[in-house]
Amino acid sequence: MEALIKFLQQTGFYQLFGKIGENWPSLVMILISLFLLWLGIKKKFEPLLLVGIAFGMLLTNLTAFTELDALYHTELWREFMDSASPNFHSYGNIMANGGLLDILYIGVKTCLYPCLIFVGIGAMTDFEPLISNPKSLLLGAAAQVGIFLTFVGCCFLGFPQAAAAAIGIIGGADGPTAIYTASQLYPDLLGPIAVAAYSYMALVPVIQPPIMKLLTTKKERQIVMKPLRRVSKTEKIIFPIAVTIFVALLVPSATPLVGCLMLGNLWKESGVCERLCKTAQNELMNIVTIFLGISVGATATAEAFLNLDTLKIIAMGIVAFGCGTAGGVLLAKFMNLFTKNKINPLIGSAGVSAVPMAARVSQSVGQKENPSNFLLMHAMGPNVAGVIGSAIAAGVLIALFK
Repeated sequence: MEALIKFLQQTGFYQLFGKIGENWPSLVMILISLFLLWLGIKKKFEPLLLVGIAFGMLLTNLTAFTELDALYHTELWREFMDSASPNFHSYGNIMANGGLLDILYIGVKTCLYPCLIFVGIGAMTDFEPLISNPKSLLLGAAAQVGIFLTFVGCCFLGFPQAAAAAIGIIGGADGPTAIYTASQLYPDLLGPIAVAAYSYMALVPVIQPPIMKLLTTKKERQIVMKPLRRVSKTEKIIFPIAVTIFVALLVPSATPLVGCLMLGNLWKESGVCERLCKTAQNELMNIVTIFLGISVGATATAEAFLNLDTLKIIAMGIVAFGCGTAGGVLLAKFMNLFTKNKINPLIGSAGVSAVPMAARVSQSVGQKENPSNFLLMHAMGPNVAGVIGSAIAAGVLIALFK
């Protein structure tokens, strides 16, 4: 009987009810993780990463109710960050004393996972619409205004500049870039930023249409654009090489993301690396997505998540998306004042880099006004330009505030 009682006292159920007053924040986090799992599975909100993030959040908060060693140790990473210059021995301490999720998180901290995901994104991306219509690059750049306006807003809300920059990158509508930037600038906010970024990415079809309609007239939404020119294979091969050279020289801190993106695209367009291209598109992306989601979710502890800053991040995330959408639409309207071949302003909203969801939203809204209008390929230009633009913006912010 004594052994049975001792066993029961070691269970998480005993800890849950015996320490509920002490560990109630972790219980709240478990409920939040279950809600996020429901969003990912039932509502299909970015399920490939949101399900992993939510499950990582569940795992790390369950350990508060057990006597087993934690899977993720906030104190180890705080000690890691407080060291003057983290080195091999700092990572060795994590490997020796950390749990499973600590070890997986090393791939986030070293920016390995986001960069590998960018290789896969590059292998799946067709830059032909952007090469065919270089003006799309301006629309993609304009959509990044949400990042910098949100940065300013976060500074007014009292966030440190590095934290404000990490929050602002949510406006790029690019989950891996948001994770990359937050892990570099302000890891303490990584969990809330990742959850906000992927939640709002899933809500692009809800957030963007009202803004697009508010800023355009019916006549503008009905504009039919001329077909894009065909792009040669040589142009497609030169493009990723040229972009890598230009970005590496202009914004060196953006080179890891942009370089990996362009490497994946070069594998695709060269036609001589089919096996590598398929691996990057499928096996590599899937494996890294698993590790990235779980390890990012592990950072969403009660201490990091349940505070006023999280509410501010969620609020500023919607501001970032809204300003990014408006920036692309308004620049397209401005460009129409000087161009003979008019641009449908709806494609400007695709400058946020939620590929290809934002482009599909432009197509959907445009077809409701003119069923014979097909904007998808035109919108893909600003859309893929936004991927490059958000990576460059991340590099600029890291260079300024790291």
